[in-house]
Amino acid sequence: MDQFTLAGKRCPVGQPNRSRLAGWLGACLLISLLTGCAGSSPSSSQRANAIPTHSAIQLNGNWVEVQRGDTLGKLANRANVPLERLERFNPGVNARRLAVGQRLLIPTQQERAPSGGPYRYQIRAGDTYSSVARHFGTTSGRIQSANPGTSPTALRVGQIVSVPLSSSAPRSASSGGSSSPSSSTASNSRPAAPAPTPTSLPASARRWPWPLEDYRIVRRFGADSRGTLQPMLLATQAGARALAVAPGEVRFASGMRQLGEVVIVHHADNLQTVYAMCTRPLVSVGQQVKTGDELCEVGQSSASQRYDLLFDLRQGGKPIDPRQALR
Repeated sequence: MDQFTLAGKRCPVGQPNRSRLAGWLGACLLISLLTGCAGSSPSSSQRANAIPTHSAIQLNGNWVEVQRGDTLGKLANRANVPLERLERFNPGVNARRLAVGQRLLIPTQQERAPSGGPYRYQIRAGDTYSSVARHFGTTSGRIQSANPGTSPTALRVGQIVSVPLSSSAPRSASSGGSSSPSSSTASNSRPAAPAPTPTSLPASARRWPWPLEDYRIVRRFGADSRGTLQPMLLATQAGARALAVAPGEVRFASGMRQLGEVVIVHHADNLQTVYAMCTRPLVSVGQQVKTGDELCEVGQSSASQRYDLLFDLRQGGKPIDPRQALR
């Protein structure tokens, strides 16, 4: 990985475990890392009476109508939502052919949209299982089966339901020439850099869970406008803890300059995962961890005031887009 900058990040830096670090670091991983409706009781016939426009209300959590000149990128910027997340919550939408008056969903922080589902969907005014199913390309029967304790005639606004996707569910279209940046907080005036060529991963690195239970992507893996390779950055909530994405052995758990507390786990097939910008490691060097084990507490950035986790995936020291392995 080329060098990257985490401006304003101030995390306590401990002393590295030199005895375990000396034989493994070399010039490979760490050097490159450092330098490098729910009204009260809706029926199936209920619908939202009106669709608000994004010019009159706060976007997040609402359905909006596309206005003249809108793109998915512009809407993502205004709502401070990563473009990929907006696309996943609007499957089947052709980003190149948005129509004036077309209805789009802006997700809330409580909602989740893993590839393949099931989605965590927050009920909005006017929602029914049928309307939700149509939007996500599934069936009301599948939604009802996935929520056995929830009556479809007694949905509540704000309630979270599971939305399993059918195998034929439409996938969101490419954003094409939209102006959205890779980060929801970046300026849209800078041109996007080409993404790195996908790497063929071993079978052991398939459908790994994400390293946080509650997250949004604020910076994707890839080169920025200056050609500098940037690792993935995930925003989360206060008190969040980074989780191991696969079984492995902890090879590093200490402080690093500009990266705060860092945990590095070595997995099968010469794969490594890096969890940085933490405030306190929860594991020790040499410890064997399982998928889902807590590794470190996520720290707060003094620059953005967010709780951010830097997550990196490598094979033999070579950086790889984590989204190839995460489900």
